[in-house]
Amino acid sequence: MMRTVRLELARCHDFPEGSRKHGYELHVPLTWGGRLDHKAMPEDRSEVTFHRFWDGENEWGHVRHGQHGWVLAFGRGADEEETIFKGDQHRFVAGEYVSIEERDGQSRTFRVASVH
Repeated sequence: MMRTVRLELARCHDFPEGSRKHGYELHVPLTWGGRLDHKAMPEDRSEVTFHRFWDGENEWGHVRHGQHGWVLAFGRGADEEETIFKGDQHRFVAGEYVSIEERDGQSRTFRVASVH
């Protein structure tokens, strides 16, 4: 079932309280248990998208499941992808945490703020 998941930057050195201005909104298929579900990917993969919001800057792309797991693809090249760390194992349920290795090579932790 397709859901919209809002991820917000968790507490870190630069943001001791976390940040609602930094994060992602994912439009992805989830199982009833809240896990990403590559078996439920729609035929039209263009529906599986994300929006990255970063203190007023916005970017969009597609969420893909491939040989190395779940990635956020801003373009076609591997250098334009961010990896959802252990994306097949995490539960996308409000209050849980997810790590993403971003294009700058840094891994950041995000809190699942909401699932709709």
